[in-house]
This record gives sequence, C-alpha cells and structure tokens, in this order.
Amino acid sequence: MLYHRLFAACLLFACVGLGLTAWGYHAPYSYEPVGPRAYPLMLLVLLGAGALLLVCKPRLETGDEAEPRIVPAMLRKTLICLALMLALAALFERVGFIVTATLFGFGMARLFGGRWLPSAILAVVLGIGLYFLFDRILDVPLPMGVLAVLEN
Repeated sequence: MLYHRLFAACLLFACVGLGLTAWGYHAPYSYEPVGPRAYPLMLLVLLGAGALLLVCKPRLETGDEAEPRIVPAMLRKTLICLALMLALAALFERVGFIVTATLFGFGMARLFGGRWLPSAILAVVLGIGLYFLFDRILDVPLPMGVLAVLEN
C-alpha cells in the first residue's frame, strides 16, 4: 500500500506542475472553440483527483500487510497496454484518428477479456463516435488519415 501511495503522491505532484504549466499556455490564434489548453487541463484535473483519492484512501485491506507482488500476467498486460498507447501515438497522424482509435479500443477490449465480436463492434462505435464528438460537436479537427478519401 505504501508504494501505491508514493506513486499517487508523485503523480499528484506531476499533475500540479503540469497544470501550472498548461494554465499559462495561450495560443497566438485560436481556431477551436475550446482552445488548446482546456483538454489537457481537464485530463490533469481528472488524473489529479484520482491520485488524490489514492493518497487519501483509507486502508480497506484486512489480514496480510505485505505488498502485492508483481505477477507476470499483470506485467504482461501493462506492457501490452503501453505498446498499444505508443502505437496510437505513432500512427495517429498517418493512419488517422478513427482507425487508430478503433484499433486501440479493440486491443484494449481484448486485453481485458472482451469477446471478439462485441470488442470489434464497441471499438468501431468508439472510434466513429469520438471522431464525431471532437470534430463535429467540439469543433476540434482530427486527422482522417487513410479515410480522407471518404471526406467531402
């Protein structure tokens, strides 16, 4: 539990530092209604709230006080999750948001035990839905990538 609290405290400290940095960011021009600093600040607030909860969380465990060991299955899932996030970042501009979000959503759903068909359906709905949310409703332009031929 000590390691969890230390990690959460470091994460909270990083969120505060990044939040102070992001707060001062002002673009010379704004072509988006929400601006370039709203999204990072929103994510940092959510991440900081989760870290604060972990730091202040009362001890709920009973019995053995030993720290849980890192088991190979958990390490494998963590590394696959990290690889999926790196692939998302690397392919975002070239392949486009819809395709990368769909592949990321499918990979994450399968990683956490989702069945093939529901995972695929959910990933497609996630990719298309998030694209329309950001591009059409929030007016934040996202790259179409390989699907640019479908755009008007």
